[in-house]
Amino acid sequence: MAGNPFSFIKDIIAIKTPKKSTLVLRMIVFVFTMVCGVYICSICLKQISTHGRAGFLDVPVIQKPCPEPQIEPWEIPYVHYPIPKTYSRAECACNPVRYFVILSIQRSGSGWFETLLNNHTNISSNGEIFSVKVRRSNISTIVETLDKIYNLDWLSSASKNECTAAVGLKWMLNQGLMQHHAEIVEYFNAWGVSVIFLFRRNLLRRMISVLANLYDRDAKLLNGTHKSHVHSPHEAEILANYKPMINATLLIPNLKQVEETTAKALEYFKSTQHIIVYYEDVVKNNTLIDIQDFLKVPRRQLTSRQVKIHKGSISSQITNWDDVQKTLKGTHYESFLHADYRK
Repeated sequence: MAGNPFSFIKDIIAIKTPKKSTLVLRMIVFVFTMVCGVYICSICLKQISTHGRAGFLDVPVIQKPCPEPQIEPWEIPYVHYPIPKTYSRAECACNPVRYFVILSIQRSGSGWFETLLNNHTNISSNGEIFSVKVRRSNISTIVETLDKIYNLDWLSSASKNECTAAVGLKWMLNQGLMQHHAEIVEYFNAWGVSVIFLFRRNLLRRMISVLANLYDRDAKLLNGTHKSHVHSPHEAEILANYKPMINATLLIPNLKQVEETTAKALEYFKSTQHIIVYYEDVVKNNTLIDIQDFLKVPRRQLTSRQVKIHKGSISSQITNWDDVQKTLKGTHYESFLHADYRK
């Protein structure tokens, strides 16, 4: 009976402790259950809210990558899929586009040549873009302009409703091209731009065209309007009535200068993918099959509304023909006196 007086208290503590542990455990489970319940409810509310606003959300559309074109490995740098900033190409997005540029000099038939190209459903050539001086003021403005053209953001009469397969422009050698040739060649090679050189073999005929065009700028023979190109035989006949007088003293130096300029251009841009075309060949056969193949577009029959101005023998188009003939005889330019075509 004289046992330890605290043994009873210890027994009570030993009995109570399990009850405290159970209570704490229940409280933990209760709190956890409440937290889970609140979380699940919040998720459900978010889903209901999202479902209610579904009609007003812009659901992004994941664009499928375009299928690989069936081309040779060397052609890959010349095939592009531009994404214009000004409109969507929609069903044409996976239609590959090739970039090109026509390099030429004034009065070499480039205007007529370009109208033939633009007659093709899938070709867009945007004209003499760099005739505007501000666009060629420095290499930055040149690159900015080229980027806009090749990204299909340059809207002009040449823009097509059909899927464009080739896009480019016409660029004269004296429009900033030669001054910035190194940077431009680098750009062409980096972006896979194909070059089409268009020149005339008979530089004497070109000179006649240059002088006649300069005369008409002041004379404005067509009802007070200057036209570099015409669309009717009647207008062509009026302009062809003017027969320029050629400075015989400066004739050979002028011809030599044009030769040197074209040779320099060919040298500068020889590292680009290019093709050389002569106006005389296009006159004889204007199907441009070789150019269509070069640009990898479907072959089409091409036509132009432009009418040739100077026709017939070259001797009938120069006022001082005897002086010109005497100057060129015995030189390597003598062939210009006889070379002719009838179209």
